[in-house]
Order: sequence, then C-alpha cells, then structure tokens
Amino acid sequence: MPIEALNHVQLAMPPGQEDAARRFYRDLLGIPEVPKPPALAARGGCWFERGALKVHLGVEVDFLPARKAHPAFTVSNLAGLMQQLLAAGIAVDRDEPLAGHDRCYVSDPFGNRIELMEPL
Repeated sequence: MPIEALNHVQLAMPPGQEDAARRFYRDLLGIPEVPKPPALAARGGCWFERGALKVHLGVEVDFLPARKAHPAFTVSNLAGLMQQLLAAGIAVDRDEPLAGHDRCYVSDPFGNRIELMEPL
C-alpha cells in the first residue's frame, strides 16, 4: 500500500498565539483559515487551507521552533511576496536558485522556518 499524497503539514506554536498565526499565514501568506473540527478546537491552534495546501498550527506547551525542518511553499510572484513580508517587518533570507526555482526563507512569528519557492 503506497503512500499517495501529503495530506497536511503540522507546525507547532506557543499557547495563546493564534492571532499572530493568523496575521502571518492568513494575512501575509494569503492562506485562508478554516475552522478546526469541534473535537480539536479546544486544543487551540489554527488551520489554514486552500485546496490541497493545508497548514495546521498546533499548540505545544514546551514549544521550540523548527529551525531546520520546514515546509516549502510554491508561490507566484516571489518578489512581490518578499516585498510584502519585508514591509511587515519579516526578515527574508535569499538563497541560491535550486532546481529551476527562485527561493527564500522566512520565519513565522514563532521562529519556524518556511521556504518560499517560485518556478523560474
């Protein structure tokens, strides 16, 4: 039975920081928030989804950011997104193109590494 697809990426966040997650993932990256299932909502966190793109933020009491492990999001207009992130005070770390992609790294409000890639 082979694995067929990646269903979602789960990243950790500290307790009580849902508004910061919304500002970054929903407002800056443009991934709409969807309601968590009622059975999971009491745990805190946020879910952001658009089609097959699913990023779930779960609360971790003893939170440590993922500084090496990271999701890589394919974007269009990487230059425009980088300008928007910089204007919002988000540091952007450019990296060399890789396998036909322009790319950079940013950190979410909690220090989790996020790679942004645009096909060349």
